[in-house]
Amino acid sequence: MPERDWRITELTERPGFLIRRLHQIHAALFAEECAAEGITPVQYSLLTVLDQMGAVEQIALSRAVGLDRTNIADVVARLETRGLISRAVSPRDKRMKLVTLTKAGRARLERVQDGAARAHARTVEALPPGERRRFLQALRRLVAANNDTTRSPVDGFDER
Repeated sequence: MPERDWRITELTERPGFLIRRLHQIHAALFAEECAAEGITPVQYSLLTVLDQMGAVEQIALSRAVGLDRTNIADVVARLETRGLISRAVSPRDKRMKLVTLTKAGRARLERVQDGAARAHARTVEALPPGERRRFLQALRRLVAANNDTTRSPVDGFDER
């Protein structure tokens, strides 16, 4: 028996609606804070992962940020066209693409850091500091518990 009859529950009380709405709000804040750099939250995630991991095969990049093969290929192609990353055939497996952050990509990442930090802070600023920490812990727990149910799970995601 379901805990709640979601059919008669107001939209603003449903977790899925609230999560989607918060994502929309964060994306808008990110766009506002990072408008000068013309970068999306997903592109920022890819550049960040490449900065942290170094050169990585495209499939590993996909698993690091939770994008399926089609979407990662599209985002990588756009970033490559802009000169922010480069791709080459992997020396380990000729069928794989090795993705690397370029000098221009690293510079763009540096320029967007403060704006991205402000967007993250603004997303949760309505919560007192202790609640922010608990909220983020709860989000991690929910994502970790359901990570494998998606078409593109994130490798090594745990609750911490």
